[in-house]
Amino acid sequence: MSINNQKKGFVEGRIKGSFIAIKGAYKFVTTEPSAMVQLFLIFLFIMAGFYYQISATEWMFQSVVFSLVLSAEALNTAVEKLCDFVHIEQHKAIGFIKDTTAGAVFFTAIAAFVIQLIIFYPKIFL
Repeated sequence: MSINNQKKGFVEGRIKGSFIAIKGAYKFVTTEPSAMVQLFLIFLFIMAGFYYQISATEWMFQSVVFSLVLSAEALNTAVEKLCDFVHIEQHKAIGFIKDTTAGAVFFTAIAAFVIQLIIFYPKIFL
């Protein structure tokens, strides 16, 4: 295979992979109630950011925690669906796996909440 064909295949593969990722994100945010709740909260915090004119640094922190929470939610959903596919009945090990991934979402949500408090508490209450 020539170098041009390898490059073309690489670029085409990345483009195809991007469309698959967009499709997966769309499926996640349109079918999972937890994603819908998170997106609603993100929308509220974005509006609050504009209203309170938060700094560029605060926008960066907000963006990072938004993406972390949505990523954790998506991974949790994927693991739960996989566990349900592999083992339909309740099983102690599957329960542990599901609980642990839900815990990961909890950790990111707490971090996001703390960061939102750090950003908005002084603007609202001080």
